Amino acid sequence: MFVTELRFECFADTSIEAAEKAINNFLEALRANGQVLGREFAVAFNDGEFRVRLLIPERSSLANRYNSPWVKVALNGLTEAKILAPREKFIGQDINSEASNTHQPSWQLLYTSYVHMCSPLRNGDNLLPIPLYQIPATFNGDHKRMIKWQSEWQACDELQMAAATKAEFAALDEISNTDSDLFRRGWDLRGRIEYLTKIPTYYYLYRVGGESLNAELSRPCPKCGSLEWKLAEPLLDMFQFRCEPCRIVSNLSWDHQ
Repeated sequence: MFVTELRFECFADTSIEAAEKAINNFLEALRANGQVLGREFAVAFNDGEFRVRLLIPERSSLANRYNSPWVKVALNGLTEAKILAPREKFIGQDINSEASNTHQPSWQLLYTSYVHMCSPLRNGDNLLPIPLYQIPATFNGDHKRMIKWQSEWQACDELQMAAATKAEFAALDEISNTDSDLFRRGWDLRGRIEYLTKIPTYYYLYRVGGESLNAELSRPCPKCGSLEWKLAEPLLDMFQFRCEPCRIVSNLSWDHQ
């Protein structure tokens, strides 16, 4: 991933409020399309221009060819607020993040955690994140539903990892139970992506707990009950289970590894 800076200059008199609203709407549109990563953007005003530094999946992430309908409308909103189209200044590669996928996957999966800022769609061959703008829009012209699902999954993951409140158990249920609302929404998104890309797409089901190692090795698929989802060798050194009909991958319980 890479760091870039956008600079917004005013071409006529405007107000801070109008500029703030237009710039934030533009940044949120980019985020909803997967063109920028993260949740918060520090926009600075100095010497008559606004600047913001962004984390992007690829050097070309902000190219016009990737813009969603919302991004295009947001660009018009900048003009209405008397702001020129942003100028981009490339900063460099981010040393603390993963590289984005560059190869066509034979299969892919939805996988994230509270420490990841990258795309939740991963290449199943190498686990590298696939920029969302590289696939067709999942709903309503962009990937806002995908970003929202990812944020909710990460929030639940952080709660269960902290293990400091009763909320831990509700959060763990959301990311590890096939009857949860979070699973249902994510699994439906998975199906939508598979339909759009024509690439087998799986959902990662988090697993922790369990009675024993032997019980874990013989546990059935939680969605269909099949015992045939246990793999002879783990995929990507992480997933010991994969159910083809249900399109689910899962790990051996972290308590018994």
